[in-house]
Amino acid sequence: MIAIRRAVAGEWRDARAIRLRALADAPGAFATTLAREEAVPDDGWVERVTTAAWFLAWHGDRVVGVAVGIGDPDEVDARHLVGMWVEPAHRGDGTAGRLVDAVVGWARDDGAAALALWVVDGNDRARRFYDRLGFHPTGQRGPLPSDPTVLESRMRRTLTPDGS
Repeated sequence: MIAIRRAVAGEWRDARAIRLRALADAPGAFATTLAREEAVPDDGWVERVTTAAWFLAWHGDRVVGVAVGIGDPDEVDARHLVGMWVEPAHRGDGTAGRLVDAVVGWARDDGAAALALWVVDGNDRARRFYDRLGFHPTGQRGPLPSDPTVLESRMRRTLTPDGS
């Protein structure tokens, strides 16, 4: 059974561990690199967990997925989904959808009108997944910050008060 819950300060080590596993597994999917994240000091991880909405997927006492909600740098009334990753053994079992649902709930509770994210070109599985969850391409494209030779596309989902 998978449990999704928002990380608290004392779980920074768990957040760090899953983030580093994500970057090791899919280095071309994120806006940062494994080396950069490994260099973040412990107090930096505590700050990250306490200033952003880190949702962890737990299978027993092991973290198997992560999704993070932050303020959106492009839209004041939107929030941004970053750092989304589920370990391979739990892909396709509903964990990813539940993580996104947790971030959607956080964004809505935080007063956001929309939730946005970026998807790397060529990650068709992720794009289809986000399509199914109601995200739509915005037409905005740009280089992946960790590798400017790779392009990514912005997707956005409008959040309504009725929960859709």
